[in-house]
Amino acid sequence: MRRGLLIGIICCLAVGLIFSGCGKKEEPKIKIGFNIPLTGDIPKVGEGSKFAAEMFKADINSAGGLKVGDKSYQLEFIYEDNESKAQSATAAALKLITQDDVLAIIGPQSSKQAVPSGEICNANKTPMISPWSTNPNTTKDRPYVFRGCFLDPFQGPVAANFATEEFGAKKAAVLFDVASDYPKGLAEFFKGAFEKIHGSGSVAAFETFTTKDRDFSAQLTNIIKSDADILFTPQYYDEVPLIVKQARELGWTKPILGSDSWGSAELMNLCGDDCKGSFFSTHYAAAGAKGATKEFIDRYKEKYGYVPDDVGALTWDSIRLLVQAIQNTGGLTGDLQKDRDAIKDQLAQIKDFAGITGNMTFTPDGDPVKCAVIVKISQAGDFEFYKSVCPQ
Repeated sequence: MRRGLLIGIICCLAVGLIFSGCGKKEEPKIKIGFNIPLTGDIPKVGEGSKFAAEMFKADINSAGGLKVGDKSYQLEFIYEDNESKAQSATAAALKLITQDDVLAIIGPQSSKQAVPSGEICNANKTPMISPWSTNPNTTKDRPYVFRGCFLDPFQGPVAANFATEEFGAKKAAVLFDVASDYPKGLAEFFKGAFEKIHGSGSVAAFETFTTKDRDFSAQLTNIIKSDADILFTPQYYDEVPLIVKQARELGWTKPILGSDSWGSAELMNLCGDDCKGSFFSTHYAAAGAKGATKEFIDRYKEKYGYVPDDVGALTWDSIRLLVQAIQNTGGLTGDLQKDRDAIKDQLAQIKDFAGITGNMTFTPDGDPVKCAVIVKISQAGDFEFYKSVCPQ
């Protein structure tokens, strides 16, 4: 008997070397998926998302975990690279839902990936929050899909009104990628809003190109000939420098106005002096931030070496929204589908949420009511707060 007991103890100790203790109970975890572009056209978007997420996770886990009901859980974040492609994003969503068994998903960020991924998440009854997708179709008729940002039907008129009030523009030109959901939708909302103010035909040039195009000289020549007072181009940070530089080289000296897709920390590294003095609508302004927003910016900059863009800040808010919804369930059952349903229900009920990108309350469609910010790119290359525009 003693020999058998000794062998049992030795076996237990050996197993303990592999599994961190014989009979030790593993800490419960909450698994959250991230469907983000770590490679492809906009890798800075994925980087900012992951950096913000890692900072948040470290805060929670180092403090003993997330308290939900009477239990504490460690956060486990699973990152899937959607390569900035719609097909990869839907595949990532399916993997996170069916193989990784995540409770919910943060992302995708851009509408080109968020719209089809939202369909996958809704069909599989898994909560999804897109921090950055402003296209209405991301959440439309999808009760499991939410967002942490304003919508393009709001952003388009914000840009149109600003062009009118700030620059006295009576004629506008628009240049956008017709093959991408986000710029196409926003360009159309801007056109509708501007023509509502100034009448039919006041958008004197409505020029398009296709994803991956790098020569815009023909479209810009038409824009210059149109005698427009302002150029609106709602493109991503990797495309804006090419458009702006080519416009300047062709002789365009009038204002250029952008949208929230301009807000990457990488924009000025690529665009330089050509973008200085321009304006864009977005979700928050780092320069001059106060309170919790400034605290986030300072911590992020100290940890990662650069000022977080709006994607990082929106990701932070989106994780906080999800965490609040999880806590508001009062406790997780361990039944994955029941818990996903409970989280979806709690997300829909969140009101007066104080985010670092602004206060928000969700509509029944999963969209937050929140303000937009107009940013001016200073001569030092900083994104400075210029004015705030809130829903009526």
